[in-house]
Amino acid sequence: MELKTNLTTPIFIQIAEMIEDQILKKIIEEQERVYSTNELATLLHVNPATARKGLNLLVNEEIIYKKRGIGMFVKEGATQIIKTKRMNSFFQNYIIKMMQEAEKLGLNKEDIIESIKSYPGGIDNNE
Repeated sequence: MELKTNLTTPIFIQIAEMIEDQILKKIIEEQERVYSTNELATLLHVNPATARKGLNLLVNEEIIYKKRGIGMFVKEGATQIIKTKRMNSFFQNYIIKMMQEAEKLGLNKEDIIESIKSYPGGIDNNE
């Protein structure tokens, strides 16, 4: 895990996204313990308050939960929560903007789909 200090994304959000990535990649499974505040602070060389803020973001989104005196754990169903959240974000941040730009250029959905298919590594390419 490594933070990107040159990004405009706050460090606590990067921490939350790193943990989400590990959940999606099944590095941390549902119902497994996640890093403690102190573990994250040491591992990432950040202030414990920043690490705590990243963990609390995931608690508020119901991705992880606290077991008093034991630690933080990945909630059952967290993978689907993360996927849904990220799909909504992807749609809002990329697809809508792409469709708006395509409209300005006079492209229709079929033109866009064909462009994606012909792009190296596109949806129908096995490259």
